Amino acid sequence: MMAPTILNNRYQVIRVLGAGGFGETFLAEDTQMPSGRRCVIKQLKPVADNPQIYQLVQERFQREAAILEELGDSSNQIPRLYAYFRDNTEFYLVQEYIEGQTLTQKLEQQGRLSESSVKEILIDILPVLDYVHSKRIVHRDIKPDNIIIRNSDGKPILIDFGAVKETMGTVMTASGNSSNSIVIGTPGFMPSEQNAGRPMFASDLYSLGLTAIYLLTGKIPQELATDFATGEILWRQFALNVTPSFAAVLDKAIQSHARDRFLNAREMLQALQTGATPVTPTAPQSNPTVVSAPPSGGYVQPPTVVSAPPAGVQYQQPGYYQQPLPAPSKGMSDWQKAVIMGGVIGACVVGGLWLTRGQQSPQPEAKPTPTVVEQNISPTPATSSLGTSNTGISAQAQPSSNPTPATSSLETSNTGISAQAQPSSNPTPPPSSSETYNQSQFLPTSSSITRNAAVSVINQWLQAKRVMFAPPYNPQPAAELTTGEQYEKTAGVNGSINSLKQDGHYYKYGVQTIDSVDDFSVNSNQAVIQVKVTEERKLLDSNGNILPKESDFKTRTVRYNLQFLDERWKIASSEIISN
Repeated sequence: MMAPTILNNRYQVIRVLGAGGFGETFLAEDTQMPSGRRCVIKQLKPVADNPQIYQLVQERFQREAAILEELGDSSNQIPRLYAYFRDNTEFYLVQEYIEGQTLTQKLEQQGRLSESSVKEILIDILPVLDYVHSKRIVHRDIKPDNIIIRNSDGKPILIDFGAVKETMGTVMTASGNSSNSIVIGTPGFMPSEQNAGRPMFASDLYSLGLTAIYLLTGKIPQELATDFATGEILWRQFALNVTPSFAAVLDKAIQSHARDRFLNAREMLQALQTGATPVTPTAPQSNPTVVSAPPSGGYVQPPTVVSAPPAGVQYQQPGYYQQPLPAPSKGMSDWQKAVIMGGVIGACVVGGLWLTRGQQSPQPEAKPTPTVVEQNISPTPATSSLGTSNTGISAQAQPSSNPTPATSSLETSNTGISAQAQPSSNPTPPPSSSETYNQSQFLPTSSSITRNAAVSVINQWLQAKRVMFAPPYNPQPAAELTTGEQYEKTAGVNGSINSLKQDGHYYKYGVQTIDSVDDFSVNSNQAVIQVKVTEERKLLDSNGNILPKESDFKTRTVRYNLQFLDERWKIASSEIISN
């Protein structure tokens, strides 16, 4: 069946965006607007061919359209409703066209997302969900396909509310009353109470939690095993770098019983922002009994389901409106009380120790004998947040090709460098910026360097990139950490710092970890260390827009040549061995 060329004598259809059980979705151009703006048109068709039902559907459709209009006008992270109309037996919604990528497309393009990226998406989308819930609305179809990352500002946009589809599923029961004949949601991302026809606010949090897990692991819920004893979804083994506090937030959001999840979106947002570890009723099992194993091979994300509710279940109507939003709790939360109580107890203990010590004669302090221990290095995260252009992206990520940025030679400071640096005097560093960099105290100052100490130097370099390659473009770390060729490519006249500053571009870093040390050797005042480094970086322009071709998330093998100069070890050159 060919798509119509024009709808409502106004909207010129450009192409079909998708099709489902209720009709099709088109990208169209508004011929009656001077700008010829593009819009999305959803064609919806009732499932019941019944004049009485048709009249009822029309009334509900108008009501749901009014709700969508209010939501879109009040939040810039929900598409605006431009118009709605009907033609013969079909209904149409005309909505704002969001230019961007769905989360599914984003993951397919660049691979699994880092914890910081996923957390940023959640923190940006939870206030929108809180607003939706405050209007007594349950979205009911949150999944990676229904969240778009907008190109213009990188914000997540919530699309495709389920109640309009549910309205199209209205039928007549045997007793002559109207009823919703379908359950809206996506298998795997839909909790049990929603599958039973009783969606609630916590149902959306469940779906959002599994969406976040999909971004971290690259696996849809059906590919994750379940603990038979507890019902716990076992996902952490596919995202080993996720911090325990963030994993606990997601575990609480995806609890099988709604009462065990967060009370509302505000509570989940607070847990993410404070970093507090929420308590979940089900503790992780050391030896879980698996009842469903991840299937092998590829996968296709399932579409929104159109199914009948379980037998005997009276489906709630009109579907959008559910439980009241819980009122904000008054007084202190349990963790605040615990902190205060802990402070009181701690003060008492310290006071008692002070009194006891006051009664004893002072003893001379023994000076420990310094011991140098060289040991193997396990994956080591950068201890502060400062960055690296010569490191890159998770091994699982499959990014698009990333040519060397023309506007920033950030990683020219880490590429194309000779394997053996020649000693040279360090140039006088430019005046330091207003932001203070005070990491030199952690740098090794002995003329003999261990592998651990060399790793410390590289970690400091990773950390320093966050202040060198972003406003205020502080060059001081380059003077402390680099020399010779590396210094020139970083803070020289034609170096990365000046190049970025002139273009008004800057880097924003996420994950930065040293995964392994592949090689290490020392020869007099020079050393070589080769490491695998995982790094997430985004290049932004002066307006804060991400430049995708110059942003990536990769794991790279990098060889650093170190030199002992001015009583400390510095990076003389570096070379990317493999991307």
